[in-house]
Amino acid sequence: MKHQLTQQSFAFILKIAAFICSVGIIFYLMPQTNNFSYSFEIGKPWQYDLLTASFDFPIYKSADEIKKEEDSLLRQFVPYFNIDKNCVKEQIKKFEVENSNKLDNHTRLYVVKRLQELYEKGIVATKRLEELQADGVQKIAVIDNNVLIGEKNIENLLTTKIAYNNIFQNAGDLDIKTLRSYNINRYLSENLFLDEEKSEQVKTELFNTISQTYGLVQAGERIIDRGEIVDANDYKIINSLKISTEKKHLSQQKVYLMNFGKILTIIVLLALFFLYLYLFRQKYYYSVKNIIFFLVVLVGTVSMAACTVRYTSLSPYILPFALLPIIVRVFFDSRTALFEHFIAILLSSFVMPDPFQFILIQIIIGMVAVSTLKDLTQRSQLLQTALCIFATYSLMYLAYSLMREGSFDKLNWWNFAIFGVNGLLLLFAYGFIYIFEKLFGFLSSVTLVELSNVNNKVMTEFSEKAPGTFQHSLQVSNLATEAAKKINANTLLVRTGALYHDIGKMTNPILFVENQVGTNPLMNLPFEDAAQVVIGHVAEGVRLSEKYNLPQQIVDFIKTHHGQSKARFFYNSFKNQFPDKPIDESKFTYPGPLPNTKETAILMMADAVEASSRSLKEHTEEEIDQLVDTIINGQIAEGSFKNAPITFKNIETVKEVFKEKLKNIYHSRISYPKLKQDTKNEKKETL
Repeated sequence: MKHQLTQQSFAFILKIAAFICSVGIIFYLMPQTNNFSYSFEIGKPWQYDLLTASFDFPIYKSADEIKKEEDSLLRQFVPYFNIDKNCVKEQIKKFEVENSNKLDNHTRLYVVKRLQELYEKGIVATKRLEELQADGVQKIAVIDNNVLIGEKNIENLLTTKIAYNNIFQNAGDLDIKTLRSYNINRYLSENLFLDEEKSEQVKTELFNTISQTYGLVQAGERIIDRGEIVDANDYKIINSLKISTEKKHLSQQKVYLMNFGKILTIIVLLALFFLYLYLFRQKYYYSVKNIIFFLVVLVGTVSMAACTVRYTSLSPYILPFALLPIIVRVFFDSRTALFEHFIAILLSSFVMPDPFQFILIQIIIGMVAVSTLKDLTQRSQLLQTALCIFATYSLMYLAYSLMREGSFDKLNWWNFAIFGVNGLLLLFAYGFIYIFEKLFGFLSSVTLVELSNVNNKVMTEFSEKAPGTFQHSLQVSNLATEAAKKINANTLLVRTGALYHDIGKMTNPILFVENQVGTNPLMNLPFEDAAQVVIGHVAEGVRLSEKYNLPQQIVDFIKTHHGQSKARFFYNSFKNQFPDKPIDESKFTYPGPLPNTKETAILMMADAVEASSRSLKEHTEEEIDQLVDTIINGQIAEGSFKNAPITFKNIETVKEVFKEKLKNIYHSRISYPKLKQDTKNEKKETL
């Protein structure tokens, strides 16, 4: 009891933590207090009501305009370079020392003179000169120990390569080959170095002279009305309003209250969803796994909407909001999917440019999604749903636009292409379904269809190793499926569970009567041992299910299909042969657990009825009726269905289905008369 309370407390804490995290993430994604809540582009119609200035604000220049002014000022910009005056002396001395033994006086004088001239012009790094030329700089200021000593034109500056080539120009009677042998390039290096700090300071001061604004919009002044095309001038004014709004200072108290209002709104909406689960879907509510799944899908949808509107210029209608109801519907039910979709849409509307239009269209889209996709068992179903959603988007956008504008002229026909992309993105639902299925251990209809394919690897192996048991499983599957239809249970789940419920018999099929021809090996064993062999097929089935990676929901069918019933044949045989001997009940009893869903209860009934029907000597209507009633009433008496949410009315319906199906299976067949042989013709042929 204490352990159970600890588990419940831990689950409750996890749900509260997930709730708080979801509130925090959604709050972070919502528009900030000073955020501008309008979306606009040049050449696009204004989607909102009349916009007027609520306060005075300046009209800011565009980035391109400021860039042009900066480029113009850059032509007047004079960067500062430090000069190394000692460089020329050091390089000349180095030249003379290194070449003293082979240098004649005439050559020495020429090289020294040329080096002095080149260093006087100024030598800078090649990359630096290219940058100056690219920026359109005309001249540089030369400083020595922070003292301005003059300016130099860019066109006169040299690089080491240019300086080296100049050495050989106007060399007169000097031998060029001999001159090159002195490796004069070793004595050429930069003597002008950019003073980045001082240059950047000067540039900043220059740019600070540029005015960031021109003109003023006064409070109450009309800016733009709904349907008007946003031109370049409108864009500047609206963008200026956006900048001013985001710069506007609000009192700390007002910020706190506005943020509190946002958090309260999020809490109320999420709490409504939790309340719905608590009142109408308690099975979902008490599962931490399910709660986390619901919150992940919901927060993911809101995040998708907020990030798209905040960081891109894409239309919000390109986003496949219908993914949420589709994914939730695949794993749960339509009502839950629709309720969560409504909550996600209401939260997403806070970031949308036209919340009313967004909510109206998306609510209808959610209805269409859950209405057209009852069970996702084929790829074509998802395609049909995507086409229906595209058609609904188009019709609703057309209807709303005509209702608001009364004209086709202001329709944005590009939106229809956007709705088409939205429909294509819905096809990614298959990928998301697979991911969530693996992450949360859910079971989708798609997986059930794959598992119930009798040509898959497991079923093929089953049919080859234990053909009798396989045929029994097929018959049980047919019985259980028909019964599930009548009482609104999950037909696909019960069909699949029935196919796998006896896979434990594959390990040693000859020990089970349906696979035997001739004697039964178990008859040579003590009754307790024989019973244990039969009972063991449940545990063996669980082991094989792990080997084949079967979902837990299918494993539940394997564990519960005999519940805690007894291996009756051996139990009764023991009692009959040893009436006075004490019996160990556990040796003849299946380990359970009992069925805990409608589907597992149906399978338990179908399995027992189908197996027993094979032992009937006569398959008359009376015999079949009596067999079904006896077996199922016995299971009720043993309490086999006390944990399953199945009513007596459901059980009576299941009985009737079984009786009808078994009568059809074992109906009387007409004996075909044999042809009488023509004895006369036979005699003639013999002769």
